[in-house]
Amino acid sequence: MTPRPAFDAPETEVVTVYRVSCDGGEGAMGHPRVWLSIPHETGMVECGYCDKRFIHEDHVAQKD
Repeated sequence: MTPRPAFDAPETEVVTVYRVSCDGGEGAMGHPRVWLSIPHETGMVECGYCDKRFIHEDHVAQKD
């Protein structure tokens, strides 16, 4: 039997803009809203609070 990971993998969201906000998405159990800029070079950024990953749609094929 394969052991289950202790935590689920962080969420990944494909976006169409290079500036996004993240608040943890769980209402009162989330975190303060932060604004993140996606670098054009990498096409992705991770939230420092919840590790959610935002990938710009132009870079999706490059990350697969």
